[in-house]
Amino acid sequence: MGFSTLLDILGSTVIGALLLLILFRINDTAVKNAFSYNGELMVQVGLVETVSLIEHDFRKMGYCETWENMSDPTNSIIYADSNRITFLTDLPVALNANGDGIVDTLHYYTGTTSELASTDNPKDRLLYRVINSATPSSSNVGVTMFKITYFDSFGEKINPPITGASTGSIHTLQIDLEIESVYGYDKQYSSVFW
Repeated sequence: MGFSTLLDILGSTVIGALLLLILFRINDTAVKNAFSYNGELMVQVGLVETVSLIEHDFRKMGYCETWENMSDPTNSIIYADSNRITFLTDLPVALNANGDGIVDTLHYYTGTTSELASTDNPKDRLLYRVINSATPSSSNVGVTMFKITYFDSFGEKINPPITGASTGSIHTLQIDLEIESVYGYDKQYSSVFW
C-alpha cells in the first residue's frame, strides 16, 4: 500500500506539473494574441485616419473657394520630392467647409527615426502636416513609409525633386503609406500598407 501511494503521488505531481505548463503556455499565447490584435486594430485605425486626412487635403490641391485667388491651378504644387510635398489649397474653416477663399500653403513631410527613439519600433517616424508657416503638427501613428511617386500626363514617371516651372508637368500622384504598430510583442510589429 505504501508503494502504490507513492506512485499515485508521483503520478499526480507529474500530471499537475504538465497541466501547470499547459496553463502557462495558454496564458502566454493569450497575451500574445491580445497584444497582436490590439496592435492590428490601432494600426488600422491610424491608417484610416491618416489616409482620410491625406485624401481630403490632396483632393483639394489647386482648389480655392474664391477661384480668382488661385492664379493657375496647374501650378499649385510648389515643391515635390519622394517623401515631401508642398502645394497650394484652400483649407476648410469653421464657418465654411469649402474654405475661406484665401489660398493656403500645405506641406507634408516625414521626420527622422531618431525623433521617436523612445518607441519600440526602430522604423517609425512622424508624418508632419504644416499649414502656411505654422508650427508643424504631427502624431505618432507608426508611419514607417510615406513615399510619393509623380507622373506626367502620359503616365511617365517624373524623378524628384521637382521644383519651379517643372511642377506644372505633374499630372498624377501615387502615395504609398505604410504604418506599423509602435510597440510590438517580442519585436514583431503589426503592419498595414496603403
